[in-house]
Amino acid sequence: MDWGLSNRIDRMFPSSSGNSVMLAVDHGYFMGPTRNLENAKATILPLLPYADALALTRGILRTSVPPTTSTPIVLRVSGGVTILKDDLSEETITTSIQEAVRLNVSAVALSVFVGSAHEHQSLANLAKLVDDGQTYGMPVLAITAVGKELEKRDARYLALACRVSAELGAHIVKTYYCEGFSKVVDSCPVPVVVAGGPKLDSIEAALTLAHGAIAEGAKGIDMGRNIWQSEHPVAMLKALRAIVHQGATVREAAALFHEATTSPKASVTPGVA
Repeated sequence: MDWGLSNRIDRMFPSSSGNSVMLAVDHGYFMGPTRNLENAKATILPLLPYADALALTRGILRTSVPPTTSTPIVLRVSGGVTILKDDLSEETITTSIQEAVRLNVSAVALSVFVGSAHEHQSLANLAKLVDDGQTYGMPVLAITAVGKELEKRDARYLALACRVSAELGAHIVKTYYCEGFSKVVDSCPVPVVVAGGPKLDSIEAALTLAHGAIAEGAKGIDMGRNIWQSEHPVAMLKALRAIVHQGATVREAAALFHEATTSPKASVTPGVA
């Protein structure tokens, strides 16, 4: 692996644990102004110091993230469809690799829709992005998207999607946690990070998801709504960090969360530190 490509990956996975807590704020590219992400800058800034990497689009990077940040950026480069369509799989590459290099990002990311009407198109997008990235030493994160078909989130399907993504050259794969998740990780030869998915019913549910994923071999999490749609997003991110980097139990992480939220300086809404 070339030094530049290896360096970009290593920055996203701190050497202290080898894991990563990625913060996903790229939802607007197909969902528009999602709850608590209407003002992206106000949501991002309080959370930025606690994220190992920030996943977003070039528009939000330019308008909402200070160029002085040292947080690695994972640039979403696929899109072209919105939630107004029944089929979310008809994506294309929307941002060039040259643009990613100009923006000095640490990785580029795109969705693959295995088993969808546009499976071939999304996998061809991934293969092209890997080729282009290799020229510039740019890692590629493949996201095993399921669109609106949440029932696809089982071990057999996710193992297929992750393995195919790795076979096509993805350096990191983002997928969902599921029953039998260790089988997904064991069959994928590159690091796997886990999505949070839609907002869960409780803090403990999100912490349990993260703990299970790490225990079964994930190299990190890449969460969005379960952090910034929390009433206390900074405390939530810190609690997740305790699990991912320090091996905290769900109970220990929940105690950290509740301790932080009862302090006078606890953040109640996004954008308020």
